[in-house]
Amino acid sequence: MKIQLLAIVFVMFSLSATFGQTVEVIKYPQLKEMMDTDKSSDIVIYNFWATWCAPCIKEMPYFEKMNSHDNVKVKFISFDDSGKLNERVIPFIKKKDIQSEVYLLDETDFNKIIDQIDPRWSGAIPATIIMNHKTNEKLFFEQEFREGELEKVVLNQI
Repeated sequence: MKIQLLAIVFVMFSLSATFGQTVEVIKYPQLKEMMDTDKSSDIVIYNFWATWCAPCIKEMPYFEKMNSHDNVKVKFISFDDSGKLNERVIPFIKKKDIQSEVYLLDETDFNKIIDQIDPRWSGAIPATIIMNHKTNEKLFFEQEFREGELEKVVLNQI
Protein backbone atom coordinates (compact mmCIF):
# COMPACT_ATOMS: atom_id res chain seq x y z
CA MET A 1 0.00 0.00 0.00
CA LYS A 2 2.81 2.42 0.88
CA ILE A 3 4.63 1.59 -2.34
CA GLN A 4 1.50 2.27 -4.41
CA LEU A 5 0.94 5.58 -2.62
CA LEU A 6 4.57 6.57 -3.18
CA ALA A 7 4.29 5.62 -6.85
CA ILE A 8 1.16 7.77 -7.26
CA VAL A 9 2.80 10.73 -5.52
CA PHE A 10 5.92 10.33 -7.70
CA VAL A 11 3.87 10.22 -10.92
CA MET A 12 1.82 13.27 -9.89
CA PHE A 13 4.99 15.19 -8.98
CA SER A 14 6.65 14.21 -12.25
CA LEU A 15 3.63 15.30 -14.28
CA SER A 16 3.39 18.64 -12.50
CA ALA A 17 7.10 19.24 -13.03
CA THR A 18 6.83 18.32 -16.71
CA PHE A 19 3.71 20.34 -17.46
CA GLY A 20 4.28 23.10 -14.91
CA GLN A 21 6.57 25.12 -17.14
CA THR A 22 4.61 27.74 -19.02
CA VAL A 23 5.40 30.64 -21.29
CA GLU A 24 3.16 33.68 -21.10
CA VAL A 25 2.77 35.67 -24.32
CA ILE A 26 2.81 39.41 -23.60
CA LYS A 27 2.85 42.72 -25.46
CA TYR A 28 5.17 45.62 -24.69
CA PRO A 29 2.67 47.49 -22.43
CA GLN A 30 2.49 44.39 -20.20
CA LEU A 31 6.29 44.13 -20.08
CA LYS A 32 6.59 47.83 -19.22
CA GLU A 33 4.02 47.48 -16.44
CA MET A 34 5.85 44.41 -15.11
CA MET A 35 9.18 46.22 -15.12
CA ASP A 36 7.65 49.30 -13.47
CA THR A 37 5.70 47.51 -10.75
CA ASP A 38 7.16 44.05 -10.00
CA LYS A 39 8.94 44.43 -6.69
CA SER A 40 8.41 40.82 -5.61
CA SER A 41 12.16 40.53 -4.92
CA ASP A 42 14.89 42.98 -3.99
CA ILE A 43 16.59 42.15 -7.30
CA VAL A 44 14.59 41.37 -10.45
CA ILE A 45 16.57 40.34 -13.52
CA TYR A 46 15.10 40.61 -17.03
CA ASN A 47 17.08 38.65 -19.60
CA PHE A 48 16.19 39.18 -23.28
CA TRP A 49 16.96 36.13 -25.38
CA ALA A 50 15.79 33.85 -28.24
CA THR A 51 16.02 30.15 -29.01
CA TRP A 52 18.07 30.97 -32.15
CA CYS A 53 20.66 33.00 -30.16
CA ALA A 54 23.61 30.76 -29.20
CA PRO A 55 25.15 33.22 -26.68
CA CYS A 56 21.71 33.59 -25.04
CA ILE A 57 21.38 29.85 -24.58
CA LYS A 58 24.94 29.53 -23.32
CA GLU A 59 24.38 32.02 -20.48
CA MET A 60 20.95 30.74 -19.36
CA PRO A 61 22.33 28.38 -16.67
CA TYR A 62 24.01 31.35 -14.97
CA PHE A 63 20.64 33.10 -14.73
CA GLU A 64 18.95 29.94 -13.49
CA LYS A 65 21.60 29.70 -10.76
CA MET A 66 20.71 33.23 -9.60
CA ASN A 67 17.15 32.08 -8.89
CA SER A 68 18.51 30.08 -5.97
CA HIS A 69 19.20 33.33 -4.09
CA ASP A 70 16.38 34.40 -1.77
CA ASN A 71 16.26 38.03 -2.84
CA VAL A 72 16.62 37.47 -6.61
CA LYS A 73 14.00 36.71 -9.26
CA VAL A 74 14.84 35.99 -12.91
CA LYS A 75 12.48 36.60 -15.82
CA PHE A 76 13.39 35.44 -19.31
CA ILE A 77 11.86 37.54 -22.09
CA SER A 78 11.94 35.70 -25.41
CA PHE A 79 12.26 37.55 -28.72
CA ASP A 80 11.17 34.48 -30.67
CA ASP A 81 8.34 34.81 -33.17
CA SER A 82 5.03 34.15 -31.37
CA GLY A 83 4.13 31.66 -34.10
CA LYS A 84 7.01 29.49 -32.85
CA LEU A 85 5.74 29.32 -29.26
CA ASN A 86 4.54 25.70 -29.36
CA GLU A 87 7.06 24.56 -31.95
CA ARG A 88 10.27 25.98 -30.46
CA VAL A 89 9.97 28.00 -27.25
CA ILE A 90 7.95 25.67 -25.02
CA PRO A 91 9.89 22.53 -26.06
CA PHE A 92 13.16 24.42 -25.47
CA ILE A 93 12.06 25.54 -21.98
CA LYS A 94 11.03 21.98 -21.09
CA LYS A 95 14.18 20.39 -22.54
CA LYS A 96 16.43 22.81 -20.61
CA ASP A 97 14.23 22.47 -17.49
CA ILE A 98 14.02 26.25 -17.08
CA GLN A 99 12.52 27.11 -13.70
CA SER A 100 12.55 30.91 -14.03
CA GLU A 101 9.51 32.78 -15.31
CA VAL A 102 9.42 32.87 -19.12
CA TYR A 103 7.58 35.35 -21.30
CA LEU A 104 7.41 35.68 -25.06
CA LEU A 105 7.28 39.30 -26.21
CA ASP A 106 4.74 39.33 -29.05
CA GLU A 107 5.72 42.37 -31.11
CA THR A 108 6.21 42.83 -34.82
CA ASP A 109 8.59 45.81 -34.68
CA PHE A 110 11.14 45.45 -31.90
CA ASN A 111 12.94 48.59 -33.09
CA LYS A 112 10.01 50.67 -31.84
CA ILE A 113 10.25 49.34 -28.29
CA ILE A 114 14.00 48.80 -27.77
CA ASP A 115 14.65 52.45 -26.87
CA GLN A 116 11.65 52.42 -24.56
CA ILE A 117 13.02 49.38 -22.72
CA ASP A 118 16.42 51.07 -22.37
CA PRO A 119 17.81 53.94 -24.47
CA ARG A 120 21.34 52.43 -24.28
CA TRP A 121 20.19 49.28 -26.07
CA SER A 122 21.19 48.81 -29.72
CA GLY A 123 18.77 45.87 -30.00
CA ALA A 124 21.35 43.08 -29.89
CA ILE A 125 20.71 40.06 -27.68
CA PRO A 126 21.50 38.78 -25.19
CA ALA A 127 20.65 41.83 -23.15
CA THR A 128 19.93 42.07 -19.44
CA ILE A 129 18.34 44.57 -17.11
CA ILE A 130 18.91 44.19 -13.38
CA MET A 131 16.46 46.13 -11.22
CA ASN A 132 17.60 46.72 -7.65
CA HIS A 133 14.47 47.69 -5.72
CA LYS A 134 16.40 48.42 -2.51
CA THR A 135 18.45 51.17 -4.18
CA ASN A 136 16.12 51.97 -7.13
CA GLU A 137 19.07 51.30 -9.43
CA LYS A 138 18.66 49.93 -12.96
CA LEU A 139 21.68 48.25 -14.54
CA PHE A 140 21.77 47.47 -18.25
CA PHE A 141 24.06 44.98 -20.01
CA GLU A 142 24.19 44.28 -23.74
CA GLN A 143 26.48 41.29 -23.62
CA GLU A 144 26.82 37.59 -23.02
CA PHE A 145 27.68 36.85 -19.40
CA ARG A 146 30.46 34.37 -18.78
CA GLU A 147 30.47 31.99 -15.83
CA GLY A 148 30.77 33.90 -12.57
CA GLU A 149 30.26 37.37 -14.12
CA LEU A 150 26.51 37.60 -13.56
CA GLU A 151 26.77 36.26 -10.03
CA LYS A 152 29.45 38.84 -9.20
CA VAL A 153 27.28 41.71 -10.53
CA VAL A 154 24.17 40.51 -8.70
CA LEU A 155 25.88 39.75 -5.41
CA ASN A 156 27.33 43.28 -5.44
CA GLN A 157 23.75 44.53 -5.58
CA ILE A 158 22.49 42.50 -2.62
